[in-house]
Order: sequence, then C-alpha cells, then structure tokens
Amino acid sequence: MNPQNMWVGNRFAMKKRNYTAIILLSIIFNTQLLSAQSPNPEALSYENPSAVGMDSLFIHSKVDSIMTFAIKEEAFPGAQVLVAKNSKIIFHKAYGFHTYDSVQPVSLTDIYDLASVTKIMGPLPALMKLHDEGKLDLDAPFSTLWPKWKNRKDKKKLTIREVFAHQAGLVPYIIFLQEVMKKNGSVKNRFVRHEPSRRFNTKAYDNIYIKDRFRNKIYRKINSSKVSDIKKYKYSGLTFLLYPEIISKFTNTDYETYVTQDFYAPIGATTMGFNPKTKNYQNNIVPTEIDTLFRHELTKDWVHDENAALLGGVSGNAGLFASATDLAKIMQMYMKYGSYDGKRYLSEATVKEFTKVQYPENENRRGLIFDKPDLNNHELTLADSYPAPSASPDSFGHSGFTGTFVWADPKTQLVYIFLSNRVYPSRAHANIYKYNIRSAVQQVFYDAIID
Repeated sequence: MNPQNMWVGNRFAMKKRNYTAIILLSIIFNTQLLSAQSPNPEALSYENPSAVGMDSLFIHSKVDSIMTFAIKEEAFPGAQVLVAKNSKIIFHKAYGFHTYDSVQPVSLTDIYDLASVTKIMGPLPALMKLHDEGKLDLDAPFSTLWPKWKNRKDKKKLTIREVFAHQAGLVPYIIFLQEVMKKNGSVKNRFVRHEPSRRFNTKAYDNIYIKDRFRNKIYRKINSSKVSDIKKYKYSGLTFLLYPEIISKFTNTDYETYVTQDFYAPIGATTMGFNPKTKNYQNNIVPTEIDTLFRHELTKDWVHDENAALLGGVSGNAGLFASATDLAKIMQMYMKYGSYDGKRYLSEATVKEFTKVQYPENENRRGLIFDKPDLNNHELTLADSYPAPSASPDSFGHSGFTGTFVWADPKTQLVYIFLSNRVYPSRAHANIYKYNIRSAVQQVFYDAIID
C-alpha cells in the first residue's frame, strides 16, 4: 500500500476556495506571531508557498490528510508542523489536542519537551564553538575533554570524533532511575527526598529532590561502563550526560547560561531553555507521559527523560523545551552554516565538518552528533526511509523520543520542524514509527516543489 495514498481520500478533501481562505488567514496570523517574537525584518518571515515555487493546495491537502490519519490512529493526540524554504516560513499549522480528552487544542506558540533534539540544540553548538576556538581537537582522545578516561584502558584511546559519531563502541544507555528505586517501587531515601535540604537541592520534579552528589555516581558508572572491541556504528547517549560539565569547565561559565547567552538570546529563541516551570513562560507547555513509576502523575512542565530529571532537568541528552519557531531559527542558522540574520555564530568550516558523514565505510550514516539520512536513503520507499526519501545527502537533523523531529536541507533550503507528544499517555504508543509519520509529512514538501 502506498503510504501517502492511504491518507488521502474524499472524506479529507476540501474545496479550493476553503483552502485559499485558510492559507491566507494562516499567513496573516503567523506573520504577526513571528513579528512579535523577532522584530528584525531580516529574520525568518512568513510567506505563501507559491512565492517560493511550491504548491500551496497540494501541501495543505496532503499534510492535513496525513495528520488527520495519524491522530485517528493515536500516533499522538496533537502536533504541529513548521516548514521554511529560502528563509520563508511557508507552512506552520497545529493539529489536534494536548491529550485525547480534547480539552486543550494545540497552539502554534506551544512549548514542547524536545527529548533527544536537545543533543543538537544544547551541547552541540557549544562544542562546535569550542572547536572554532581551538579548544577541541576532533582527533584528540576524548580524555582531553574528560580526564577521568585517561586511566581507563578501554577508553583512553577513544577519539572525540569516534565518540561524536557514535563509532566508539560505548554502551547505548544506562537507566539511572534503577539506582534510586527499590524493587517494591518506592524511592531510596538516601538518594531522593520530597523536600529540599542542604544536600538535596537537585530538583527533578515537583516535590522530588535528588541528592546533589548523585551526579557523581552517574559519572562513575559512565566511566566504568563497558566498551565494545568492535568499532562500528552503535548509538550511545552516555557522553551527553557529561557534556554540560565539560562545557562549563572549558568556558568557565555554567552550561545553561553559556548556551543561552551565546546562542538562544542573540538568535531570538526566547522559549528555548531548561526547566520551563521556573521560567514563567506565557506559552502552554505540552504534557508528555503519565508516569506510573517515578512521578506518579502526568508529566508536565518538567523533563520527561528520567536521566535528565535526575540531573535536575539540565543535561545534554534531553531537557530542553522550545517552540517550533525558535527551533526553526537554530536550524536555519545551521543550514546557513553558522550564520543567522547577519550574525555569525559558528564558522562555516566547522558546521560543514560536523554535518558530514564521518565513517561511511563502516555503514555509519552519522555526522558529528548530527543525525544524517540513511546512506541509501534515496533508494528506499517512504515506508522504510529515514528521513524522507527525497532529503539530500547534505541534509541533517535529529529526532526525539517524545515525538519531535528537526531537519535542515541545504540543497533545497528546507527547514522542517515536527513537534508532537507521541508518548502520551504512554511511551508504548508507537504508531508514529509504524506509519513513519514524520518522514511522510516531510516528503510532502519535497513533492510540492514545482519551481
């Protein structure tokens, strides 16, 4: 069955004049929205798809059909899609609700838990800047960043490039929540308290405080984790728990403060940050999962990822929240190889190196922290591709466990943002993968290019 055809039927069709009205209203509203967030006229602005050589009616009919199908199949209760081409946001639309009770509709200004998209929005720009400044040699041992590996026989020779490209053979993941939970499901009092104190100031959630020194236990377990002798592509999120400490050390600035001052604030990404409950945002924050193990309620306003939560919500693997428009600004900067709105944040050479496939001979599609298309992606069907089959080999981005996805394609000048909370009410909901929803929507915008 053709993955796109199954979403398109007469029941989802709309008359042309209705589409035209919807498109015009969307452009007017979104232009006002972006102008309010970024008054500089040289920044991303809204435009009709036809102005950049794309078929407006085709886009709206196809995307509406796919998203209607996805919500009906409970791939997620709601989502939003933003696409920019040639520095113009030509599509930004919200679908569905925050939860399946259909109480709170998704809004274009909603803030989402980015999950692993944090990896390229949080530590990555800081690490690239350290590379620009000559403080990070990609072919030096990782122990030059994390000295505790110098005395580890299986880790002391691992290079930064190998680690960044998931080529080092590190363990994929360690579930540190198991360290703070008893077998009967209750928390260990020596690690978790329900009120802050002198030794328990790391806030993981409302009324959940982690022992401050627990992060040292996390570091020790990462340091002693096994390394495979076979060097092949093996995704690992372990070192992302270390990057905040590394960045703080090399910049002499707190990690969160550094990325905010050097990237988010100057680029105008005002909603991008950690622990949104503490930020007094006016935007609604989309909930994630009903947690039956640790938080015992619907997780909202705090990070979903348990490892990031145990680090106080500020981590390199997860923890960032942001709106679609703010994500688009960062991805636009990457797509322009380090420059946005007349300001250079990173050198062109550095961004090109980090977005390049590093070990194709080992069937490893990855760049340096950036994800890349499957090496034979253009030969795959939509059902099997990652991301969309038409995404160029130059493109790059990252996905997130909560149902998020960001991608930039320098060849076609497309930025694609997909935000959802597919883990509601449970992470067992996997239809977003079954139907390859994010790639299917992305492919629509390639198919819509007519000029």
